[in-house]
Amino acid sequence: MRPVRLLLLMLVVVVLVTGGCLDFETSTGPRDVDGGGGDDGGELDDGDDHSNDDESERKAGTLEIHHIDVGQADATLLIEPSGETMLVDSGDWRDDGEQVIAYLEEQGIDRVDHLVATHAHADHIGGHAAVIEHFETNGDGVGAIYDSGVVSTSGTYERYLDAVEEHDVDLFQVREGDAVDFGEAEIEFYNPPAEGPDDGDGLNDNSVVLTVTYGDVSYLTTGDAERSVESRLVERHGDDLEAEIYQTGHHGSSTSSSSAFLDVVGPDVTVVSAPLESQYGHPHDEVLAAFGERGIETYWTGVHGHVVVTTDGESVVVQAQRSGPTDGYVLLEEFSSEEEATEETRETERLPRRVSGFPTEAVALP
Repeated sequence: MRPVRLLLLMLVVVVLVTGGCLDFETSTGPRDVDGGGGDDGGELDDGDDHSNDDESERKAGTLEIHHIDVGQADATLLIEPSGETMLVDSGDWRDDGEQVIAYLEEQGIDRVDHLVATHAHADHIGGHAAVIEHFETNGDGVGAIYDSGVVSTSGTYERYLDAVEEHDVDLFQVREGDAVDFGEAEIEFYNPPAEGPDDGDGLNDNSVVLTVTYGDVSYLTTGDAERSVESRLVERHGDDLEAEIYQTGHHGSSTSSSSAFLDVVGPDVTVVSAPLESQYGHPHDEVLAAFGERGIETYWTGVHGHVVVTTDGESVVVQAQRSGPTDGYVLLEEFSSEEEATEETRETERLPRRVSGFPTEAVALP
C-alpha cells in the first residue's frame, strides 16, 4: 500500500473515532435534522448553475429516480426538478463504472452533485473511482461524496479513496439525523446510527439508509442493511419511514425487507436491483411473496431492465425498459426459477397501471 493510501485510510478511521467528517477542502456538509451539527448549516452550493443541458426536455417539476440495470449490483440516479443530481452507488467493480457512466451520459448528465456510497462492498462502489475520474476530467465534477465511514481493505475501496484524494472531492461521513438539501427535494439519513458505526456489525448493517422527499412523495433506499437495522429503524423512527417508493433492501434478499419494516414503510412501488439469474437467488421467494401479499407494485431489473420512477410530488409514474408482470406473486411464479424471460415478455409493451391511489401511467422505455 502506498503511503498516500495508508494516510487516507487512517484519516477515515480517525473519522470513525471522532465522529467528524472527512473534508479535503472547506465545504459545507450534511446538517443535523434537529438544527445542530454540520458545517455552515449544511447547504451544498458553490454558486454555479449545474443544471443539465437536457433539463428543458425533462418534464417540469418532476423528480426522476433511475434504477439502472447493472446486474447483481446497485446504481441509482436521481435528478430533482431544478437539475441537481445524485448517484447512489455505481455498480459492480468488474464493470468499472462503464455502464453507469454511459447511462448518465445518455441522460445528458455532466455533473454529479451528490455521490453516495451506501457501503464499501464492490457491487455498490465498483464504479466510484471511474465516475469521479470521468466527471472531474470530462465533465463539471463531483460536488460531494457521502459515506458510512466503515472502511474496507479491498482494492476497489482503495481506488475509490485514491480518486477522492487525487481530485480533491469533499468526502463526508453521514449518520442518522443528518440531512442535505437536494434542490427542491430533501435528503435525510437514517443509518449508520447516530452514536456511530459499529465495526462489529460489518459493512451491510452500516449501510447508508436515506430518504428523498419531494412534495408528498418519498423514496427510501437502504443499501444492504439487514433485519436488525430495520428493527432499530422502526423502533426509533416509526411512521417517519413511510415511503411511496422503496428500493428493495439487499437486492431482495430475505435478510432484509422484514414484515414489520414493510408494514411501517408501506410502499406502493418497489424496485429490486438483481439479475434474472442471480447467483444468490435474489430476489428470494419469501420477499416476492411479501410484496404480493401487500399489493406492492414490484419491478425487478432482471425482468424489467432499467426502471425509472418520476413524481411531481403528488402522482407517481413508472417506466420500464422491458415489459413484465409487477405482481409479486406472478413474478415469483414466472421468474423465481432459472428460466429466462421469453422474447414476448421482453418486447411486449406494458399497459397503464395505477399505484395504490396515485394516478400513474406506465410507459416502455426505448
